[in-house]
Amino acid sequence: MKAEDNDKPGVSRRYINQALGIGLAAATLPGSALARTGEKKAMTHELKTGGDRGYLRIATEEAFATREQVDVYLRMIREGKADKGMVSLWGFYATSPSERATNILERLLDLGERRLADMDATGIDKAILALTSPGVQPMLDLDEAKRIARNANDLLAERCQAYPTRFYGMGTLAVQDPEWSAAEIRRGAKNLGFKGVQINSHTQGQYLDDPKFDPIFKALVDVDQPIYIHPATPPDSMIAPMLESGLDGAIFGFGVETGMHLLRLITIGIFDKYPSLQIMVGHMGEALPYWLYRLDYMHQAGVRSKRYERMKPLRKTIAEYLRSNVLVTNSGVAWEPAIKFCQEVMGEDRVMYAMDYPYEYEASEVRAMDSMDMSPATKKKFFQTNAERWFKL
Repeated sequence: MKAEDNDKPGVSRRYINQALGIGLAAATLPGSALARTGEKKAMTHELKTGGDRGYLRIATEEAFATREQVDVYLRMIREGKADKGMVSLWGFYATSPSERATNILERLLDLGERRLADMDATGIDKAILALTSPGVQPMLDLDEAKRIARNANDLLAERCQAYPTRFYGMGTLAVQDPEWSAAEIRRGAKNLGFKGVQINSHTQGQYLDDPKFDPIFKALVDVDQPIYIHPATPPDSMIAPMLESGLDGAIFGFGVETGMHLLRLITIGIFDKYPSLQIMVGHMGEALPYWLYRLDYMHQAGVRSKRYERMKPLRKTIAEYLRSNVLVTNSGVAWEPAIKFCQEVMGEDRVMYAMDYPYEYEASEVRAMDSMDMSPATKKKFFQTNAERWFKL
């Protein structure tokens, strides 16, 4: 996968500051003033598929689950083998009688008519589907994890073949076994028609910058496909202060932990080793684009001072890697100022639309994205052509 031809060789602090000023100026506006005059009328428009607004809507971070996956989570919770994050996340979604939990679980388990009806109702033309977090990565029985991952991949491939113009797949991996995962990446690309893989951040507290996971990256480069690093609840080693305050999940913990994961990979030199590799993250970049000035400054200060043995000089700055090797979706962040800021910092070719179905299923958010004050060409990139390019649809 080639980096953009028009990526700038460097991103100066002045450039970052200019983008920051644009984002902050927009963010200071009251909610009713975030879009141009006439938004109130636009926000009531009918949502249709088929490109009636000049673009198709391709949702790029959409989740499904399998019953056997959820059953293993529940068994691990019952037997006291689940980490604190799984108890918090799936102890809620798989057992709570609340309307939110029951609706989400029902939608996760559907890869047919209900999902298609929900897509039609919100004007979503195509969905990139992946097994919901944390996948099989927390499972302690490796054979069971590989079996459930393979079954999920086979099911997803069958559903994508059943609805070839609506569903596209990203494979799931039993990251605990890197060599098996590399083979599954190749099977997904060559036999199942998948467009990449999704990994749900840490695997039992281990991160992909560990050299033992290198076969996964080598396989991705060999098949020329992206990896999507999706959040998981933080590992037990960092979750305690978040869990006690209700901040361990999507509200905060997801983004903090996943942003750190991506930053670990960047600073260990993954893109120097694999220059064509593309890593995707959701939720507007898990905060990294907005911290970019300080990340770059302190990373370079740390390298110069040789403060950390692990932190070696890189060929590019963190900002430059974000513009050549990182892709961002707006999953769960239907907020125009954040999207525009990210486009300014990373480039409009690197920011894509996502809904985050079924965890965030809001027709009003789709209308808000339709109504962004953005050129038609840029909006089409956001909703459609960036996804077509990077997922090779």
